[in-house]
Amino acid sequence: MGSCHTCWVTDTRTAEPLRRGRPGYDQRGILEVAVAAFNEHGYDATSIGMLAERLGLSKSAIYHHVASKDELLALALDEALDGLEGALRSAVETHGTAAERLAQVLRGAVLVLVDRLPYVTLLLRVRGNTEVERAALQRRRAFDHAVAALVAEARDEGSLRVDADPAVVARLLFGMINSLTEWYDPAGPVSPDALADTILALALRS
Repeated sequence: MGSCHTCWVTDTRTAEPLRRGRPGYDQRGILEVAVAAFNEHGYDATSIGMLAERLGLSKSAIYHHVASKDELLALALDEALDGLEGALRSAVETHGTAAERLAQVLRGAVLVLVDRLPYVTLLLRVRGNTEVERAALQRRRAFDHAVAALVAEARDEGSLRVDADPAVVARLLFGMINSLTEWYDPAGPVSPDALADTILALALRS
């Protein structure tokens, strides 16, 4: 039997034919390589040809999984934003004080950043040069506004000593968290939970 670049296999659970690309890479694997390249060289300077060379695939093999470089960027930014929005949603849906919910958001953001470090790093570098980037920045601004509202609520209930504008405080808090992309090593001696504990102690101590 001759070899093929793309084969059909059958899912025995559903008897449906599934598309299978070249061995070794699915969309997730291609996305991980793309995010590393975007962070290393910048999105604009990274081409599909560069990704194909890194992956050892043809351009057409990449296009089997994604329609464009823009789609790769959108998938990557969704990975970061979905995690942060999920942390916010979980906190908002709890019944604790505003300070407790704010602490939950900050802890969740730290854990998302550590778990999805390359994706959050990429999110923090977008400047709104494309429609995909502008959509991501809009979601990020909505997230920032929601955190600022929690800061204001915590201040008003008397559980947080804050004299500054809540929006400024929210920016400062996430400035500290976002700085982790510059130095934190997930393989290092500080665990994500210990890191979150330290940040919360610094950020929310009265």
